[in-house]
Amino acid sequence: MSDSPVHTADLAGINRKIVADGETLPAVKLRDGSTVQTGTVATMLHNIALYNAGERGEVERQLELAVPTLVKVGLFELFPPREWLAGDNPGRRFVGLRAQALLAGD
Repeated sequence: MSDSPVHTADLAGINRKIVADGETLPAVKLRDGSTVQTGTVATMLHNIALYNAGERGEVERQLELAVPTLVKVGLFELFPPREWLAGDNPGRRFVGLRAQALLAGD
């Protein structure tokens, strides 16, 4: 049985920013027994847009907290960090650098 990504509980609150007031996103149990928070990819995309618009601080923290879940669900197997680092999208690059560091064990 695999462990759930760190910050899964924190992501529940963070991911509320993309849903209507009063709505919540569930955490789901994967076949390996680990639990992940739904809405993390959508919230990451939202936060990348905020980052690209110049927001920092809390948006950076939220993006960093999402990376372990994004690794767990296989996002960086489909789109490796090197692809995130390419191009001129600063928010995408930020996420790619954090994913690269996590996958390298830093």
